[in-house]
Amino acid sequence: MRGWVILGLGVGLLYYVATETNKLDEPIAQSEAMLEETIRKIQGMTGTTAIKTNDKIPQLKREIAERLSPNELSTLDQILSSPSSLQRFKEEYCSGITPKHDSLSQENIYFVCDKLN
Repeated sequence: MRGWVILGLGVGLLYYVATETNKLDEPIAQSEAMLEETIRKIQGMTGTTAIKTNDKIPQLKREIAERLSPNELSTLDQILSSPSSLQRFKEEYCSGITPKHDSLSQENIYFVCDKLN
């Protein structure tokens, strides 16, 4: 029982020092820097890095392009230009009741939303 009390006090003291004081900030920063350096060395030795590609947007554009007019296609290019604009389009037009779009027909909005989901 005495061991548990001592262990609890030690953990409590460590928690206090870690959260309420800045005594452990420097050692934590040093260990994080050492970890980052080690990761860089390992990646340098193996010569590989993970590269994530997203081929969904060009493929989606090819599928939809044959159906759209040139004006609608330029609008689609603007929508697919960045992840934030794509997310805005999804939130505004692909959820629930779809408002009328300036450049896209209602049928094409439904088609684009179906392809995006």
